[in-house]
Amino acid sequence: MKYFFIISTLITFLTFGLDKRRAKKHQRRIPESVLLFLTFLGGTAGAILGMISYRHKTSKKSFLFKTALVILLQSLIIYALLYHF
Repeated sequence: MKYFFIISTLITFLTFGLDKRRAKKHQRRIPESVLLFLTFLGGTAGAILGMISYRHKTSKKSFLFKTALVILLQSLIIYALLYHF
């Protein structure tokens, strides 16, 4: 399980970097839905590190809000799994 989170964190971090590079080169971007989905699948740490390291999507309020919702949803799922099952 820990390897899954390490790999998903790395993939998410690199995907944020790739999207930032494409943005700078005015190339086709990675959809926000893909970035959020990777975040939801366990790449939360990679998303946060990618946003900070690459200074990517940090000024876009709607994306920050959606990311916060993903993290909240993850927290609720973890809470439910730990305390109700």
